[in-house]
Amino acid sequence: MKLLRVGPVGAERPAVLDQDGSLRDLSGLITDVDGALLADDSVLSRVREAVASGELLPALEAEGLRIGAPVGRIGKIVGIGLNYFGHAAEIGAEAPAEPILFLKAADTVAGPDDTVLIPRGSVKTDWEAELGVVIGSTARYLSSAEEGLAHVGGYVLVNDVSEREFQIERGGTWDKGKNCETFTPIGPWLVTADEIPDPQVLDVRLWVNGELEQDGNTADQIFPVGEVVRYLSRFMTLYPGDVIITGTPAGVAMGRPEPKPYLRAGDVVELEIEGLGRQRQVFKNA
Repeated sequence: MKLLRVGPVGAERPAVLDQDGSLRDLSGLITDVDGALLADDSVLSRVREAVASGELLPALEAEGLRIGAPVGRIGKIVGIGLNYFGHAAEIGAEAPAEPILFLKAADTVAGPDDTVLIPRGSVKTDWEAELGVVIGSTARYLSSAEEGLAHVGGYVLVNDVSEREFQIERGGTWDKGKNCETFTPIGPWLVTADEIPDPQVLDVRLWVNGELEQDGNTADQIFPVGEVVRYLSRFMTLYPGDVIITGTPAGVAMGRPEPKPYLRAGDVVELEIEGLGRQRQVFKNA
């Protein structure tokens, strides 16, 4: 099931993409697409039944309608760094022995086609197409990767926009290169986990100004999704609606020869993951 949120910033309403590709309003059935929905199997079942039966879910006119991030009221966003063998190799880094963690604030979230702001003073704003994992049930102290997968409620496409000078050259943690305004476009859809039986076989691609820059597959992940969820649950409690962004394949600007093609105002970034839809962002100066 492909769930989404549509409408102006701060006033998004829940919707679903039905089996015919039509957009249907869910606001008569649920209040939002969020952790509470993912954690309630009975409500999810009612939504599935309504979509499958063709019940009178009002149609929405997609043209001109803004698509927001498909997950509302996100508690936390946990990032996994250097989680693809190809990406580690392109920047000359060893594959980590354990997952590298960083946090992104929920207020960095943007819709999949919203404008992304290049922060003031930035000289190294970079792109990262990533598979996002949305937690569907509370996870703590899990003992296996299989248990980890069982706690996944759905998957989303994410652009983990990063300012590399802020992240790497300014000391301290990575967080100040990851938490600039609009730096986490998510969507267009939240695809429920039952429609993605194996998250380790998904093609990941990203284009800048029409040129293919990233062309990878989640099979190249050092730590697969189930293991990432298990590992995180040993250090923090994961709640329904929390989002994990699981790393990026090779092809980022940071990994290119000099002069590295970091993003500038007017650049257009498009990205997609198999089954999870497509994003398009125009970058502009803050």
